[in-house]
This record gives sequence, structure tokens and C-alpha cells, in this order.
Amino acid sequence: MSELNKVPEVVGPEGGISTRNGVASVERAAFGLPGVPIFLLWLVLVAAAVWLLVAGQFLLGVGLGVLLLFAVIGFFIVQPNQAKVLTLFGRYVGTERRNGMYWTNPLTIRKNVSLRIRNFNSERLKVNDLSGNPIEIAAVIVWRVVDSARATFDVEDYVEFVAIQSETALRHLASQYPYDNYEESGKSLRGNADEVAEALGRELAARLRHAGVEVLEARLSHLAYSPEIAGAMLQRQQASAIIAARAQIVQGAVGMVQMALRELAEQNIVELDEERKAQMVSNLLVVLTSERGTQPIVNAGSLY
Repeated sequence: MSELNKVPEVVGPEGGISTRNGVASVERAAFGLPGVPIFLLWLVLVAAAVWLLVAGQFLLGVGLGVLLLFAVIGFFIVQPNQAKVLTLFGRYVGTERRNGMYWTNPLTIRKNVSLRIRNFNSERLKVNDLSGNPIEIAAVIVWRVVDSARATFDVEDYVEFVAIQSETALRHLASQYPYDNYEESGKSLRGNADEVAEALGRELAARLRHAGVEVLEARLSHLAYSPEIAGAMLQRQQASAIIAARAQIVQGAVGMVQMALRELAEQNIVELDEERKAQMVSNLLVVLTSERGTQPIVNAGSLY
């Protein structure tokens, strides 16, 4: 990630993390009483309010009834892998992650935040690789919210934030590597999929931590040349493969010729002058490197 994308952080005066835009939010546990015992107590008080009304104590009965109606607003339920973010008069007071029913200050506003693992499948982006070739690239990002306070208060919409930052990181990653490395030195998008995925994951983690999001996995889901150059690049790949195969064939043929000349010299089968050795080398290389089967010509006369 470039220096411009880094956000300096220091510890704030109240334990938060200070950025150049202010103090970042930090998740903390909210005040919440077990809901079932409080609900049973609430039922008892409802019965008491009814008894007061029946007994003629209208003022006490109505007053208790109003308080009970106000208190019932404080009950809330937290589903599995969900969290409730509580605010009181515009101030963050905590997050409840425990599953079940709880009771808290009825004046608080509660917002639900999902902690479940999610997938983001990016669109196919058309970008230029390190060599300037236009390519199509896409990725699958697996992520989840780990800090509900940051996800709620530090970004406008953390789902949209993940989408935009993921595409930005993907574009930046594509510009750091060539699609294919023909010199066989360094890394490429096609030849080093695991290393590229790790680099993408690190950059996304640095970008998304400001929204309280953890990146579990990042993988390229699509990688191809753009249609306008796909044909030319395919021919280049085929030519590179042919050259590499030819180089290996020639290297093997030279080794076999050297072995044949050495064996002839060591076993004294025949003595050849330099001219005949050159002719023999030429014939052997033609036979060994030819794409088709060669037709031998038998010389029944003298070698000279």
C-alpha cells in the first residue's frame, strides 16, 4: 500500500485510536441485564399494578403501569452471530454480543450488526498490468465484522466500503505484477497465484481494518487478457513454449553427439578426422532435432 493510503494512528486520550480525521471508535461491552429474570419481575409488577387498580389505588396503579410500559421497551433479543450496538443520546455506550434476551436502558437506540462471514464477488475489472497490457481481473473476498463500533460509526456504510476498497486494492494489485513473466524471473499474476493472493489479502487487511472488518481469504476468481489482445498474446505464449521446447531438444541432441564421439574415441571403433567429425555431428543433429523421421542414405563406397 502506498504512503498516501496509510492512516497514522496513535492512542487517543480516552483509549481510542486517533487518526488524521479524529478518534476512531473501539468496541466495548454494553450494560445489559439477563432478560428472563427481568421479564418475570416485570410480570409480577404488572400483577401488582392490576391489584392496585382493583383495590382502588388508581393513582399508584396507573403510575406503575406507565413505568412498566416504559420499561418493556428495554427488552431486546440478540440472535446468534449478531450484535446490538447501543447509543444513548448520540453517545456510543457499548455492544451486546451475547446471544439471548436482555434488558437495558429503555432510552438507548439499538442497531443490529451481523457478525457472520460474508463473500464479496467483485465485478470483472479491466485494468493494465505492470507491462501495460490490458487484462480482465476479478476476485472473491471472504470477510466479517470484528469491531461493530468501527463498522457502525467510522464509515458511512461498511458493506459499500468493503466493495469499493476491494476493487481499489484489486486494481492496485494488478498494476504491480505482469500477467505473465516471459523472462522467468520475478512474479506474475498467472504464475504465482498463491503469492498474489497473499499480497491482495495483506492490502485488503490494511484498508478494511479502519472499518472493523477482518479479511479471512482473498483469491482471484478471473484472470484473462482483454479480448482485443487475447489472440496476439496466445500466439506469444505458443511461440514461447515452442522456443523453450526447441532449446531443450537442442541441448539434449548436443549431449548425445558428445557422448557418441566420446564412445567412438574411447573404444577405438573408427578414427575420424575433423572434417568427418563435423559431417557426423551435422548428420546426428539433423536426425535428433528433426520434427519428422529422417530417411538415411547408405554410402556403399569409401568414406573418402
